Amino acid sequence: MPKDYYEILGVSRNATQEEIKKAYRRLVKKYHPDMYPGDKAEAERRFKEITEAYEVLSDPQKRAQYDRYGHVGPEQGFDFGPADFRRAREVFEEVFGRGAFEDLFDFFFGGGTRAAQRTRARRGEDLEYRIKVSLEDAAFGARVRATVPRLVRCDRCGGSGMEPGTGTTTCPTCRGTGRIEYRHTSIFGSYINVRPCPECQGFGEVFERPCRKCHGSGRVREKSEIEVEIPPGIADGERLLLRGQGNAGMNGGPAGDLIIAVEIQEHPVFHRRDADLYVEVPVHYGELVLGAEIAIPTLEGEERVRIPPGTDPHEPYRLRGRGMPNRMGGRGDLIVNWRVVIPRKLSRDQRELLQRFTESLSPARGKP
Repeated sequence: MPKDYYEILGVSRNATQEEIKKAYRRLVKKYHPDMYPGDKAEAERRFKEITEAYEVLSDPQKRAQYDRYGHVGPEQGFDFGPADFRRAREVFEEVFGRGAFEDLFDFFFGGGTRAAQRTRARRGEDLEYRIKVSLEDAAFGARVRATVPRLVRCDRCGGSGMEPGTGTTTCPTCRGTGRIEYRHTSIFGSYINVRPCPECQGFGEVFERPCRKCHGSGRVREKSEIEVEIPPGIADGERLLLRGQGNAGMNGGPAGDLIIAVEIQEHPVFHRRDADLYVEVPVHYGELVLGAEIAIPTLEGEERVRIPPGTDPHEPYRLRGRGMPNRMGGRGDLIVNWRVVIPRKLSRDQRELLQRFTESLSPARGKP
């Protein structure tokens, strides 16, 4: 027989969303299975019923469908999934807070947590691993091999966690229900708290014999050799995502991801700023004054450039497109800073020549 959701919540068919929410808040406190003083089975039935009613009437699209056709709930032609109880969960957490009673809501609605509906499959954990690369590899890209410790699927049980040739049996602790009831008594009265069974984690079944290699986890730890593709122009601290390369999933679940944090090693010659590279080149004063042709280090090797006569030592020299690749598909620049070398020892001839040169540039002395 089709359910009357308005009657279940005790509201009229013209009720506002606020009135529907207020009714659900009142009823969910009254029929919470852990706090209801009467028949526990009846409380569970009513708890699920009012939650289903609220989830339909709080959704304008489902409510319109229900008002027109009367077909929305599981027994009325609509199959609820765990995500469909998002609105009810939000109100539930407003009333009771997150944490203590959240397991109970999950037991009835979150992901199909009944023993017959639950799956042991779990996604593996994500991992992060740091690798160091040279500036040259960061500039031009490279394939880098690394040894990553991670959990992989057990090759003895194939990830099932069970010893080959065995299966599962009903959990002796919860007798297949997947949950345990804890009775509490205080000055405010007695109540029952429901929790997933610690023996079977709420599945209702346990392994006949856990795999002796992985001890029932379905995973074993090993050091895996992986190859990482370093894209040209990668920045220091940038992270690369390798999907499915993290810890193996449990009981057939998908593997997690591997996050590679790239650390670029300090270079003995170049200093990087974004896509530009900086290099310091030693020169003599005379080369800046007269001009000269000298060798400049670049990522591709030495390149000879011409210093214009009269170059200011504080004026950088820029080689376009000789820096790091950038996000636009081009390359930054190589910026050369001149470091004037001051000789500590001079020969007599050098000293005399330098003295005459200096005097020729100096203003006349001794004149009034």
